[in-house]
Amino acid sequence: MADLNVKINGTSETETRFVAAARQFKIVIDEPKELGGDDLAANPVEYLLAGYAGCINVVAHLTAKELGISLKNLDIAVEGVIDPARLFGKSYNERAGFKTINVEFSPDTDSEPELVSEWIELIKNRCPINDNLSQPTPLSFNINQQEIVA
Repeated sequence: MADLNVKINGTSETETRFVAAARQFKIVIDEPKELGGDDLAANPVEYLLAGYAGCINVVAHLTAKELGISLKNLDIAVEGVIDPARLFGKSYNERAGFKTINVEFSPDTDSEPELVSEWIELIKNRCPINDNLSQPTPLSFNINQQEIVA
């Protein structure tokens, strides 16, 4: 199977608001008022958690069908703990990212517990976001500096 190339691009509208385009979709990212934003949208770390939950959802349904699991309903809650001290330049003792991320996976199914355990392991193994969060990913950060016209 060929690799998928996934891309977004966007523009900074304010110090805290960024508007991205993903395919034909507009994604607005902002901060809550207590973090200096206008609270017009979810913030970047909330989108990361939502993306994780969305990815778990897709893989859960895909693999449930493969395993013959009858799924009546599925609720997913994801919570992360983050210390904002590094973000705001107050301390460098903690990492900038999430210290922990906890997934509450609540399927409504009558499948045997052993099959549900196998299913969860399959979800964790095949979810791309789970993979990116649990393993180092090569990352490049390139600068395309604007030319100043005099």
